[in-house]
Amino acid sequence: MSGADAASPGPSAPAPEAAFLPGAGSEEHPEPAAEMRNRPRIAGTGRFPTAVLLTCAALGVAGAILLGPANWLSTLLAGVPFLSTGFAGLWLLPSVIALRLLRRPLVGLLVGLLAGLVLVPFSGYGFASVLTNLWWAAFTELPFLFVLWRYWGAWMHYAGAVIVGVVYPISAWAWFDLGAFGLWYQGAFFAVTIASCVVATALGILIADRLRRAGVGGRAPRG
Repeated sequence: MSGADAASPGPSAPAPEAAFLPGAGSEEHPEPAAEMRNRPRIAGTGRFPTAVLLTCAALGVAGAILLGPANWLSTLLAGVPFLSTGFAGLWLLPSVIALRLLRRPLVGLLVGLLAGLVLVPFSGYGFASVLTNLWWAAFTELPFLFVLWRYWGAWMHYAGAVIVGVVYPISAWAWFDLGAFGLWYQGAFFAVTIASCVVATALGILIADRLRRAGVGGRAPRG
């Protein structure tokens, strides 16, 4: 479950015409603005500092290790929808941890993307795993998108969990042939999916908070 800034010319390269300015850099004609432009950029001042990227990479790999077995198990249990959908929330877990821990826009999607890429050779679905992970990660970002990532309350994570817990059964209706079952079964399927997503989100919040207390993730914006 992307967000990297577009490449720009190196900040340490001076403008070509600067060498031809009369008195450039002299005491009579100081150039503080030019000096500021020509200073090397301090690492970690971009949208995704190195530490954030490394954390997202670690979460993406850990997520792939978790989702690999879960992917095969849920596929094998597809004939028993209740058991299969019980694993649904696991696809939210890596992105929830990233958003709760780092509190930066799009880190949930980035972690979903990385986890999907790692899964490609192992999932049996090829690059469809990337799309699947991005689909789930998008719902972890959605509530924060509505507030332009300016508020990071825990309930926002749960809002995303409930939304995807409703949307997933609808999108997978034909796959599980839910129309062949009674209304009580269909309602229970929705309930199990929502419960799985909410429980996984709660676990993600717990893990992220403990990681932060352990010093992982650095300081994050409050909201």
